[in-house]
Amino acid sequence: MLDGVVGLLNDSGKTVVANSRHYVPDIADDQLEAKIMKPQNVAPLVERGSYDIGFTGRDWVVETGARVVELLDLGLDPVRIVAAVPESEDEAEVFRRRLVVATEYENMARRFLEERGCDFVLLRTHGASEAFPPEDSDMIIDNTATGRTLKEHRLKIVAVLLESSTRFIANAAALEDAGKREKIEELTMLFAAVLNARRRVMLEMNVPADKLEAIVRMLPCMRSPTVSPLYGEAGFAVKAAVKREEAARLIPLLKKMGASDILEYSFRKVVI
Repeated sequence: MLDGVVGLLNDSGKTVVANSRHYVPDIADDQLEAKIMKPQNVAPLVERGSYDIGFTGRDWVVETGARVVELLDLGLDPVRIVAAVPESEDEAEVFRRRLVVATEYENMARRFLEERGCDFVLLRTHGASEAFPPEDSDMIIDNTATGRTLKEHRLKIVAVLLESSTRFIANAAALEDAGKREKIEELTMLFAAVLNARRRVMLEMNVPADKLEAIVRMLPCMRSPTVSPLYGEAGFAVKAAVKREEAARLIPLLKKMGASDILEYSFRKVVI
């Protein structure tokens, strides 16, 4: 999670600089002080007011029950919290017997198992839950990004408890302070602008006058394309911000429709 958050801060102009106090980095903003903590601890610390804002996974907000305000889903480091059992287990039968369940997520696991009416014992883990079955547990409840680690340990998913990603959160009382609220809203806007920019690219092209209407109508831009006449009435320059994943489909199509000198380039920030 740290690399994604640092990258977001850097791209927002809040450059993070490591120093000799590894857990207390410098930030290029005199109004900000930061400390690096485990994501498990961030939400409770923000709730109690030790910090005004923080970054943590939604999974740990739910697990700890921390009463914080979610400002933005950053979409970074997406994972699912899943229940998984050995591949040889019968899914219908596994919940009918007394289970030993290895997990870091004790509260979520307890709620999930109680809702299913299971007889269970929780075994608290401190990482590497996937190593416990089959000898030391019947089931794990853990996070997974791709499912590859589960497959490597011959485990299969039998339920998804939660989908999670990195969230930008705030202390409720901090948002009642006018000065802090203004700063927090500024940061939220900058983070959203960076995330929007990462999802889009600019397409710029020259278009003959007789092809303009057709090309402008087909471009899936944010609002409408920017169109400017070229010198000497040689056609028009057209710009459109499109979703990054659509560019590879659009460029050949635009070329076929008569556009030329097509450029694709990235943004730093997009403020909507």
